[in-house]
Amino acid sequence: MDIEDLATFVEVADSGGVSAAARRLGVAKSVVSRRLLRLEAELGVQLLARTTRGAALTEAGTTLRNHAARVGAEIDAAREAILPSGELRGRLRVSVPLSFGPNHFAPALAEMARRHPQLQIHSSYSDRFVDLVAEGFDCAIRVGYLQDSNLVARRIGAITGKLVASPDYIAAHGAPETLDDLAAHQALMQGTESWQFVDGNQIVTVHPRGRFKADNGTALAVAAAAGLGIAWLPDCVIHEYLESGELIVVMTRHPPPAAGAYVVRPAGTHPDRKVRALIEMLLDYFAEDPRLADVDAG
Repeated sequence: MDIEDLATFVEVADSGGVSAAARRLGVAKSVVSRRLLRLEAELGVQLLARTTRGAALTEAGTTLRNHAARVGAEIDAAREAILPSGELRGRLRVSVPLSFGPNHFAPALAEMARRHPQLQIHSSYSDRFVDLVAEGFDCAIRVGYLQDSNLVARRIGAITGKLVASPDYIAAHGAPETLDDLAAHQALMQGTESWQFVDGNQIVTVHPRGRFKADNGTALAVAAAAGLGIAWLPDCVIHEYLESGELIVVMTRHPPPAAGAYVVRPAGTHPDRKVRALIEMLLDYFAEDPRLADVDAG
């Protein structure tokens, strides 16, 4: 099975069609089509269902895409192991949070691409927690309180945040004063996450409940400003709302501890040079970039 054919198939699967993959690879559409046909003929299965809008993966295609992405990552790692002092090459696929990433992490990724012209950087911006192994990502940047998992995490900075609500919500429901008071309030959350608070010398974990959920911090800030409930949000997301008075800080007696920004990667493998280079770049940005003035380096 030809490695180039597999890599081309992954590009088609990720970009949604032959034309888009050809542009990303810098080759003619006929070359991409020929490689796909050759791969399907060798495997004896249909990998793509061609449509007027592009191409959709068949069940077999979905299975092959995940395996092929891992094969490509292993080959990139082998190249780097053979030539550890050479220029960064291959492809770095990184998942980046949408709420925080475009302003705070995109500049670092752009600078990394500028410094390493032989490196392909494919970044996916979403607040969804992707499955790094199944979806073929080398690493992810995640913000908040990390849940226990089988991922290896490297902390690159500390993220400060606050518990906020709108003045109208507080007027209607009152402001929570104690940790027990939170049970009577609507929480605005991304999912089933827990909140942490400082109580004297202890960190106390609370499991809030609420009827409104969104997988995006900006959307939660909008919901809080609309009076739907109380939200824990990073300072960089809410500072304009606080300045305008649309949101106010609550639970000041029990502030949330600083959360973290992390680069996470699958366990069981040594981090390749691309991931290590990304970590170093992000550490520099947290330490030096003035746009991160409201984010404490850690």
